[in-house]
Amino acid sequence: MSNGAFTKMPQASFPWDIPQTKPERPLSQAMERLYDQYLTPRPEDNDLFTSFKYTQLQGFDYNGGDGTVSRRDPSKIIRVNDLYYMWYTKRHTPIPPSGPEGCSDTVPSTDWDLADIWYATSADGFNWQEQNVAVSRPRKPGLGWRSVSTPDILVWQGRYYLYYQAFMEASGLKGDHCPVTMSSANSPQGPWTPCGKIVVENGEKGSWDQFSIHDPYLLVRNGQIHLYYKSAYGDRPEYLVGNGLAIADNPLGPFNKHPLNPILNSGHETTYFPFKQGVAAFAIRNGNENNTIQYAADGVNFSIASVTGLMPIAAGPYVADAFNSNEYGEGITWGISHFSDKTDPNTKHSFLGRFDCNLVPDSQVKRGIKPDMKETDIIHHPDVYFAQSLTAEQHLARAEKALTEPNLIHSSKTI
Repeated sequence: MSNGAFTKMPQASFPWDIPQTKPERPLSQAMERLYDQYLTPRPEDNDLFTSFKYTQLQGFDYNGGDGTVSRRDPSKIIRVNDLYYMWYTKRHTPIPPSGPEGCSDTVPSTDWDLADIWYATSADGFNWQEQNVAVSRPRKPGLGWRSVSTPDILVWQGRYYLYYQAFMEASGLKGDHCPVTMSSANSPQGPWTPCGKIVVENGEKGSWDQFSIHDPYLLVRNGQIHLYYKSAYGDRPEYLVGNGLAIADNPLGPFNKHPLNPILNSGHETTYFPFKQGVAAFAIRNGNENNTIQYAADGVNFSIASVTGLMPIAAGPYVADAFNSNEYGEGITWGISHFSDKTDPNTKHSFLGRFDCNLVPDSQVKRGIKPDMKETDIIHHPDVYFAQSLTAEQHLARAEKALTEPNLIHSSKTI
């Protein structure tokens, strides 16, 4: 029937005690999705649903938040000899970022300009000790002379490999066009030896990744190195951000890009981890599928597994089995992400913080993890909402519009 009418059906109503498997009865599209597109009908029972908790880290100094020191884009975390290790982008400049028009050899254009890669260690994941620079910018015109940033770690056959972006000019002059290179070491403490070459080439002219291969993120699957990456494509400000995959048999490559790239249509950074027989991924910020956690049994064809909120930005989780999942990924429970303070344009910088989550298969019975990070109704302080205020221009425009909106006409005619 048309006009929103329906035919009365003889079957019983949908049950009060929600079935865990799809019932054999006609369902609305919304209820079909509940069973067909998510791991379980209730998010509280979904191993790939979580809420996130955040804790400030101890051990890092930011010059009082004046914008001259910034730490961001942490790598995934590894544990070696009872110590956790992470690598990250660190900028320590005389003044905060001044934009591409105001930058110089000592003044950064963006938060990740004029940066080096540093590392820190921790015994408990909360208290960290910054150790030293891991990879410094080489002298001009070496690869990455302007900035090295956004690192991630691979452990392969007993050796350590850091992959990172190598800027050859100030970020923002023509987007963020930069290649990915790599340094290696026999120990997580270094010393790190640059390979001195591009390890993942940009795409051919006209392709979605022709200008950028960003955020390299490494996993080992089926005895091969899987390097996930992001690229921004399309004209700004309408550009899209997608994720791609390149696979190699050797840390130096060649890295062969998957023919189905891009494999994620949303997400501003790359965060992946083995989960059961496949791979789970965070889709954070950009795109229609932002704020989702996705899953691919083959590590390529991802589907939405859950929708959540307040996801960690540039998440670097502790992935115990990143390089040896033994065909069953154990998931993640914590990691490090970054927060960007842009409230004052004169002190722009980022800082690191810890996130905790519950993304473990059968989490209610494994590792003693309680289902207390499965909340869907998260109560935020009102300041969280009011921080997203109208700009002065938006406020004025809406106030002016209010003066011209039509009145509701009330009729005094008696019926």
